[in-house]
Amino acid sequence: MTTATETTIATKTEHQIPGALLQKKVQVTVVGCGGTGSAIAAGLPYLHQAMVALGHPHGMSVTLVDGDRISRTNCVRQPFSESEIGLHKATVLATRINLFWGLGWKGVPHFVNESWGQDTDILIGCVDSRAARNAMTRTQTYWNCHYWLDLGNNADSGQFVLGQPENQRNKARDLRLPTAPELFPELINTKLDKKDRLPPCSALEALERQEPFVNQTLAYQALAMLARLFRYGRLSYHGGFVNLRTGRTTSLAVDPVLWQRMRTQPADSELPRRKRRKVVRQ
Repeated sequence: MTTATETTIATKTEHQIPGALLQKKVQVTVVGCGGTGSAIAAGLPYLHQAMVALGHPHGMSVTLVDGDRISRTNCVRQPFSESEIGLHKATVLATRINLFWGLGWKGVPHFVNESWGQDTDILIGCVDSRAARNAMTRTQTYWNCHYWLDLGNNADSGQFVLGQPENQRNKARDLRLPTAPELFPELINTKLDKKDRLPPCSALEALERQEPFVNQTLAYQALAMLARLFRYGRLSYHGGFVNLRTGRTTSLAVDPVLWQRMRTQPADSELPRRKRRKVVRQ
């Protein structure tokens, strides 16, 4: 039997969802429709259906944003066909989802810049560079949202972090979830993009440089976390790290002490930060 003291201690390490998100139609914006973004987009209808079935009054409405067009190489690791080469990824995915599920979700074929602004509750970033992630943090959309879920990966590992930007909605919260760049500043350090950015490659090279299913693994871990948040209204973790080479998945606990330790960890530490420098590609 749990005592009152034990309940109090447990509550301190749990994040509570803002009550408004359990009453309204949740506006979700996915930025980036490549390997990880397309996997997120494919999973969101299931989350929407689950929310409604479990009693949420409206579920969610989703906007997919990406100015990129489908290339032949994309057809190897991403859910696109050769008949779609040249079309915008965001439009193709939104149309496909709407036809299959009978939804009215939107596809916006534009890249995000600092002037971009859209009313959203949950911003999901699946971008492939630090510059794109940096630009997202300066948009009005970012500074108005409840949550920013950031996902990034390299060849065989990656991370997903659910944070609350320190904006008018969130800055007064007692247990505000730090965003990915607050914990790992290198994720928005644009100078590092020059070292990590890969040139265009063939289909074979694309597979050799990135393990199959790393994008889907990250996406579904993140979606499962969101499902728990809406089903139970709370979380004891707000992200995680996945390594397909070792088969290990490590959660990121809701723990202010841990957050402080991660923020003060030197960049050349032997702890996980060293590997996280390169966890940025989709």
